[in-house]
Amino acid sequence: MNIPLTPLRFLRYAQAQFPRKTGVVCGDRSFTYAEFATRVSQLAGGLRAAGVKSGDRVAFLSTNCHRLLEAYYGVLDAGAVLLPLNIRLATSELAFVLNDAGVRVLFVQPEFLAAVESFRKDVPSIERFILLEGSPPAKWLSPQNYDQTLAASTPYRTDIMDVNEDGLAELFYTSGTSATPKGVMLTHRNIYLHALSVGLTFKTGQQSVELHTIPLFHANGWGVAHSLTLLGGKHVMIQRFHTEEVFRLIEKEKVDACSLVPTMATALVNCPQRPKYNLSSLERVVIGGAACSPTLVREVEEKLKCTCISGYGLTETSPMLSTSHMKQGLTWEGEDRYKGLAMAGYAAPAMEVRVVDAEGNDLPRDGHSIGEIVARTDGVMKGYWQQPEASAEALRGGWFHTGDMATINEHGYLLIVDRKKDIIVSGGENISSLEVEKALVAHPGVYEVAVVPVPDECWGEIPKALVVLKPGAQATEEELIEFCRARISHYKAPRSVEFLESLPKTGTGKILKRDLRKKYWPSEMIRPEMSAPKAKRSLI
Repeated sequence: MNIPLTPLRFLRYAQAQFPRKTGVVCGDRSFTYAEFATRVSQLAGGLRAAGVKSGDRVAFLSTNCHRLLEAYYGVLDAGAVLLPLNIRLATSELAFVLNDAGVRVLFVQPEFLAAVESFRKDVPSIERFILLEGSPPAKWLSPQNYDQTLAASTPYRTDIMDVNEDGLAELFYTSGTSATPKGVMLTHRNIYLHALSVGLTFKTGQQSVELHTIPLFHANGWGVAHSLTLLGGKHVMIQRFHTEEVFRLIEKEKVDACSLVPTMATALVNCPQRPKYNLSSLERVVIGGAACSPTLVREVEEKLKCTCISGYGLTETSPMLSTSHMKQGLTWEGEDRYKGLAMAGYAAPAMEVRVVDAEGNDLPRDGHSIGEIVARTDGVMKGYWQQPEASAEALRGGWFHTGDMATINEHGYLLIVDRKKDIIVSGGENISSLEVEKALVAHPGVYEVAVVPVPDECWGEIPKALVVLKPGAQATEEELIEFCRARISHYKAPRSVEFLESLPKTGTGKILKRDLRKKYWPSEMIRPEMSAPKAKRSLI
């Protein structure tokens, strides 16, 4: 007898084994696993009563909260597909995603009502708008809010044996930093097996307390919504990333783990209020979402007094592919430790990663040859929603092609060099913007930096640094250029530096290099893109 692989089994297990244990903390409310499971079955019942059928898409426009976490299970229990929306998208982008997905029901947090009002008539597929909390202020909203819908519903739990493990469970739209967002289709099987790998990698257990610093609308919530539930840990929700609120919750709830993108980690280590809080419970910080520098790893370990590792993955891989845990037998000491922990790391359990050239041939494991990362795992997406050609291209040859350029060393550790589109091609030489950024961020006055290509008559394009300084810090353009030249080859160093108050970011904290590049590349100019991996020179 084959039992379908579905994340619904995780909550069923937690409810059976840890019914009285606190499973979720959100603001001033907390729920045991029994209460969590009851609310999930009420949500499923409410959706079924509203006419939601198998395969229908149900969207949530919400910050991190217990209701969105409940949707990770309740929507699936109703047989539907969950679509968590990026709250930072413009109204036109939200309308595009909702139309593209053909969403039937939209749950909305009150603060986003004005945005929904502006586009709701442009999304005819939506039949019901449900407010997550408070009294509905408009007639186009369902008269019952989320909690009232749950209270009025007849609880419903699907028969696990009726679940199609290869059926669509979640739909996440890529951030659209370089092109129109695409819907990434994750199946029940994808999510189930990915969560097992996450649990094995981080040795999560009943005692684990994790703070949801990563938005649940991003890349399957990095798998925490599932792996932590399966193992009976405690979910601590934070609606928005604010440094002092992160510290307060770590102290109050005895949080032992959280995940961060580099901009979040930078904000935490530079927050002047940090010493006011007791952060002794914190054991692990995982940095992902963008390449991390050894400098940032060292600062996290020194200032937050915990282990800091890097992780790598993509929405299309559920998302985790690798982590930078130190393998048994390796001895990283001093700065070598921080360099190792800042790498993308080696493949997580049951995952395969390779670095290949333009023809798909494996490159040497020498830590120098640069190629594209391809992956084959149980978490690789089913494909892109209604885009068969893009799906076939991304999954050609049975491997998912990430578009990330990297090296791989003799121990199997990946080091991300850049996205293909972010490689700077100057005079025929490939320059990694990430390498230049890592060199600059080591300067004591630099808070964060983005390096982008700008046009040049002689070289085609050259690197330019856009720098945000730490409060009270001072630095000149000449100083930063010389600082960089002392650490990397002169031809890689930025030719100019511009100081900014802040850098544009996505809803998950990634720097929007696309927006930064627009200023320097007029619409009539065509920027040369890197068409194939090259290993003429090592970029690291």
